[in-house]
Amino acid sequence: MLDHLGFGVSDYTRSKAFYEKALAPLGIGVVMEVTPAQGADHDAAGFGKDGKPFFWFAPGDVARMHVAFTAQTRAEVDAFYRAAIAAGGQDNGAPGLRPHYHPNYYGAFVLDPDGHNIEAVCHT
Repeated sequence: MLDHLGFGVSDYTRSKAFYEKALAPLGIGVVMEVTPAQGADHDAAGFGKDGKPFFWFAPGDVARMHVAFTAQTRAEVDAFYRAAIAAGGQDNGAPGLRPHYHPNYYGAFVLDPDGHNIEAVCHT
């Protein structure tokens, strides 16, 4: 079980704005930020919910990755996709069933500003 993950982005401000909008429909937002003034090496944003940051990024090397966020409903998947596209994301798979994973796998895929493949998925 993972506690949290972190990755590098090319433009911290742009990525923060993108994720604030794209993840809002899933109930995920900025839970914590750290800055050099607090003793950190760089700015970092921790997104999560219920006071727990689990999705972190900071300026740094950009290695492509795929992250899938759990959505409670298919409507949340649809809302994530619309919000991510409106925030500047690039379509990488519109909302829909992906029965090759399992019969109820409903997901949507968007590339973030650095090309990371970000997904929202509902399994019911």
